[in-house]
Amino acid sequence: MNTPRFAARLRRIKPSPSTAAADRASELRRQGRSIANLVIGEPDFDTPAHIRTAAAEAMNKGQTRYTLMAGTVELRQAIVAKLERENGLRYGMDEIMVTSGAKSAIHSALAITIESGDEVIIPAPYWVSYPDMVLACDGTPVTIACPEASGFKLTPRQLEAAITDRTRWLLLNSPSNPTGASYTVAEYQALAAVLERHPQVQVITDDIYEHIRYDGQRTPHLLNAAPQLRDRTLAINGVSKTYAMTGWRIGWVAGPRAYIQALDTLLSQSTGNCCSISQAAAAAALNGDQGFVTESVAIYKQRRDFMVQAINAIPGLSCRTPDGAFYLYVNCSALIGRTTPQGKKLKDDTDVVMYLLEGEGVAVIAGTAYGLSPFFRLSIATSLDNLEEGARRIARAVKALD
Repeated sequence: MNTPRFAARLRRIKPSPSTAAADRASELRRQGRSIANLVIGEPDFDTPAHIRTAAAEAMNKGQTRYTLMAGTVELRQAIVAKLERENGLRYGMDEIMVTSGAKSAIHSALAITIESGDEVIIPAPYWVSYPDMVLACDGTPVTIACPEASGFKLTPRQLEAAITDRTRWLLLNSPSNPTGASYTVAEYQALAAVLERHPQVQVITDDIYEHIRYDGQRTPHLLNAAPQLRDRTLAINGVSKTYAMTGWRIGWVAGPRAYIQALDTLLSQSTGNCCSISQAAAAAALNGDQGFVTESVAIYKQRRDFMVQAINAIPGLSCRTPDGAFYLYVNCSALIGRTTPQGKKLKDDTDVVMYLLEGEGVAVIAGTAYGLSPFFRLSIATSLDNLEEGARRIARAVKALD
């Protein structure tokens, strides 16, 4: 049997740690173990009925053929209207590209712009896929540790120090996965002052969690604070988190026309257009009743408040109250060096996570996957009953440590 030969770009990247953690939890459950799964980063709600109805109506009307590469006129009009209505940002139809999820949008944006040696600045903690997407496009990820003391956010001084002649992009995610940290207008303005001194640096904003915010305020956008950066910013978003539509795979890029034309060229030779039915559903989500968004965020907030209190009541663990998204980033530094009932010393957050899983059946993800240790991420996008059980198990596991 011949040994397959794979391209170097594949050897540079690794499988998603969050997927691996979810798979391990599922495997243990199949073996009969009781698992409190706090891994999955997707809403546990069904897609709202009016969105599902719109999809069925689109099928019944025969809207099952190829669409324009950039997306249907209906969906792009809905995106343009959403950006102006909710974000105060004006874009033309020819400045919008619909993609198979926000993840695809980010990867495609990198693919059309970076070459070997080009650098992408990524504040850590970061979503696990960012560095690997850069590596897959032959670029160099430059990660900057943003400690808990600074709210897990990038400072202007850190940004200035990281920029070189090879810096091509700054990638910002607010509210953030995994920390829920959200930048203010003033913080964006301070970062923009640095960027203005370095015109070669472009910005990708990953806005996928913008509506999952707990203070009742709208999430500010970088371009609200610094409209002068519009010509070198790509605003990326999608419907997956806000409308419980993770499986529908619809995202988009809003940006200068030249970038959209380049994306059109790339995607026309790779993915092709997005699913026509999913596009009809996404248009209904953006144009329709937004009551689901308000209701789901209120439930997430209840879960967040419970879990923050529960974690901070466990000696040896602590976490900040996140501004948004549906995760807690738990500081487990006080557990490092302690010994499990089986006699194993916990050397890092990976050991902590494996101890929680194997010892008490709690599935979370180690902070190493997000570029900042010693922490672990848990998701609150699950039932309050599951969170209560998870908290009990974590407390029991920590209490058993020597």
